[in-house]
Amino acid sequence: MNLFGRTYLDHSAGISGNPSSPHEEGRHAKKIVEDARKEIARLIEVQPDDVVFTSGATEANALAIIGVVRACLQLKPCTLPLHILYLPSSHASVVENVKSLANEGVNVEALPIKNYQVDIEKLKKMIRPETILVSMDAVCGETGVIWNTREVADVLKKFRTGNPEKQSAPAARPIQLCFSGSPVLHIDASQAPLTEKISRAHFGADLLTFDASKVGTTRGIGILIAHRTIPILPFYYGGGQERGLHSGSEAPDLAQSFARDLCAVNRNREKFVTRAKKERAQLIDFIKKNIKLKESEVYINEAPADRQVPNILNLSFPNQDTDYLVALLDEAGFAVSTRSACETNSADGSRAVFSLTGDKSRALATLRISWGASTSHRSLSRFAKALAKAAEFITT
Repeated sequence: MNLFGRTYLDHSAGISGNPSSPHEEGRHAKKIVEDARKEIARLIEVQPDDVVFTSGATEANALAIIGVVRACLQLKPCTLPLHILYLPSSHASVVENVKSLANEGVNVEALPIKNYQVDIEKLKKMIRPETILVSMDAVCGETGVIWNTREVADVLKKFRTGNPEKQSAPAARPIQLCFSGSPVLHIDASQAPLTEKISRAHFGADLLTFDASKVGTTRGIGILIAHRTIPILPFYYGGGQERGLHSGSEAPDLAQSFARDLCAVNRNREKFVTRAKKERAQLIDFIKKNIKLKESEVYINEAPADRQVPNILNLSFPNQDTDYLVALLDEAGFAVSTRSACETNSADGSRAVFSLTGDKSRALATLRISWGASTSHRSLSRFAKALAKAAEFITT
């Protein structure tokens, strides 16, 4: 019994009802969660039941990767080690969870990269009858490269259909298949919403991950898009919320904010992309004309324009201290980074840049610049001047 009474709850800050409770406040909170789920499902063009709320993209990625593999093993033990493929430039929540499965006996291989895309011809030769999962991102969070997810999806779908292209794969061996059909394709689309369509069909994905913090200011919530026909085991058990995949009281206010921000991004995407392309071209032109390094040059780590989001710019300053550069820019009022915030302590530099370029010196000295719709043209102009000044300082 709540001694404060319903009037207090109705007028308190935020949404205080538990969505799992049967009382009025609980029903109100539940409706907010379900309305948000329906709105997100509409934008991604899936059924509301496909939308599973999580604590963020890290949990959603882990659930997609580890949950699928463990469900496969539980449903039907395989006579050969399971096989999964992953993109080595992906976020740590993909790469590290894949590596953890290697310690459990799963056969893990990195997807081949050629010219800033997954090498499709090599991929065809890597798929095996025991391949159950391919995990990759839609957009590289550090470099802004747009990956060829639909081409990967086509290869996977053709693998077990008798298509002639399948012949490049090894001959079928005795194995108890855990899933019928093609391997499951998981796409981490966290970095995509600002500039890319977000429908599941656009990516060709079976499983999709999104994070609220990448589309707005809301933190602490993400989603995994997963149809019920794809078996997934949860990491823990409890009240059975979110189809039993994320037990615990749901957060109506976070779900509502996520849906609202995703709607706004979807509505303004075309306008933002047009503006960001112009801003990117101007920023690159300024850098080329005004930033010079002793005995080296500034490298732009990017794909061709049609495979590159316009609002992420990744630079390399070989043999320079870019951590110091970040600190100088921070003092000037600009928040940039050397690599993913989840890997800032890595002594090996940017794993994403090394995977794409194969150049250790470029990977060790990177600067990641990104901006959104709220960043003004004036701010970008000020940043460009601050960058030139800071770069001159660290090279003298």
